Amino acid sequence: MTFPLEGVRVLDLGQIYNGPYAGFLLAMAGADVIKVEPPTGDKLRGPKGKTPMAFAMLNSNKRSIAIDLKSEGGQALFKSLVPQVDVVLENFAPGVMDKLGIGYKVLKSLHPQLIYASGSGYGLTGPSKDQLAMDHTIQAVSGMMSVTGFEDGPPLRAGGAPIDILGGTHLYAGIATAIARKALHGEGGLVEVSMLESMYFVFSSDFTAFHATGKLPERKGNRSPAGVVPYSVYPCSDGYIALIVVAEHHWERLCELIGRSDLLRDPDMSTRAGRLKREGELNDIIGAWTAKRTRQEAFDAMREARLPIAPVRDLDELRNDPHLIERGMVEWREHPDMGRIALANSPLRFPDAGMQDIRFFPELGEHTDAVLEELLGLDARAIEELRATEIC
Repeated sequence: MTFPLEGVRVLDLGQIYNGPYAGFLLAMAGADVIKVEPPTGDKLRGPKGKTPMAFAMLNSNKRSIAIDLKSEGGQALFKSLVPQVDVVLENFAPGVMDKLGIGYKVLKSLHPQLIYASGSGYGLTGPSKDQLAMDHTIQAVSGMMSVTGFEDGPPLRAGGAPIDILGGTHLYAGIATAIARKALHGEGGLVEVSMLESMYFVFSSDFTAFHATGKLPERKGNRSPAGVVPYSVYPCSDGYIALIVVAEHHWERLCELIGRSDLLRDPDMSTRAGRLKREGELNDIIGAWTAKRTRQEAFDAMREARLPIAPVRDLDELRNDPHLIERGMVEWREHPDMGRIALANSPLRFPDAGMQDIRFFPELGEHTDAVLEELLGLDARAIEELRATEIC
């Protein structure tokens, strides 16, 4: 079977993480994603031989063309490409594309069925739309930092770039939905995704507690935001392990496993509310058991008891996870400049179509000639004339 988006062509102006991740998901779903870069390259792209791993991961399976969109000639060339594609994807600050003369209204006039997708920090409308946005700042304004950290410490940012990636995931979902609308109703249109709005449902448990108590959630470190106990990270002799007990049969199995069946007869420990009152004591009991074992020993024992358990792993362990490698999510490859690298496939699976072969990220402008010939029918002489004017 074919991949779902085979036959869809995308001009991807995404930069850094947010837009490029949406473009990556489109490419791995079968779309022909053409990465449009300035002559100096995406801001995340390093010099040849020093490509950041993030760029390599986010731009697999794309083609690259270089166009100077700040020049009139470059803008004209981009406009000529638009009628040949289905989707234009960008995550510039609101207004940038309009200033370049290639905003939604202009492109829609050239291609009425175009799907134009915009990712931004706050959206294309509203009083905050022009506020500069990065993952770090959206973590702050979204409330994420307010619930992250320990109760006696300051607000903390979450590791990685979760908001950039979550925003990119929503942007992909919006594009895929718009593709379905076009297939069903013949209509293109504008898709816009706000990083801030992408975060709202992340706090479902926190809003539940806020609604029930009228009190803002406190930072609880590794403790449950919903009052579930046990729920924490416990020390082992060589690392840590994360445990959550969400059902009474889990609680019963845990007590038996750690040799504390007496806790099942303790009235305070027979209910979630009672365990919550003695959370510190209970965590000390569990921690004393795990500390006498290696991480693997504790994990194996708790997994055998069918408890919700996981080792706290580092990134090296993650990229070498046999499970992810066997499923094809992670693939180790030898790149001519970067050496041995671990590239990731898409989390979206279409088993009937198989797995996409991961292709290395393109060099800057690697496919400029091929794309201009394929989409516009330009010959080598015409392309050379464009290059002479530094348009591409």
